[in-house]
Amino acid sequence: MKLHHLLLCVHLLGVIVWVGGMSFAHLCLRPAALALAPAERLSLWQRVFARFFPIVWVAIAAIVGSGFAMLLEVGFAQAPRSWHAMAAIGLVMAAIFASIWFGPWRALQRAVTAESWAQGAKALGEIRQRVGLNLALGALTVLLATLGLAF
Repeated sequence: MKLHHLLLCVHLLGVIVWVGGMSFAHLCLRPAALALAPAERLSLWQRVFARFFPIVWVAIAAIVGSGFAMLLEVGFAQAPRSWHAMAAIGLVMAAIFASIWFGPWRALQRAVTAESWAQGAKALGEIRQRVGLNLALGALTVLLATLGLAF
């Protein structure tokens, strides 16, 4: 097996876990959870994120590490522009995730512990907005990867 194939496999697995997890959470779990009372809904999200977010850190490490390894393998100057765009978008996505981790995620945890449902709802709303942005950026990145949109 070529190193490139292994790197591509690691890269795609990371993307599937991260973008797929965001898709499931945003498009399936969120609408279903709206039927719950605030205390149950916010507690559910706190438990879901407590499991999902550490996995996202691993996925980010896999994506960034394998992505830059593939860029180095080809050479930055010889890599297609779409690869550079994917790298830039991926780094923005990682920064957005870090802003969730260190901001509203911490606020949601504190709010659920304190049973402050209004503060928890505010934090969850901020997470939802940032996840929505990352989901859109992830979809754009998939388009760049598969269609190699030239610009």
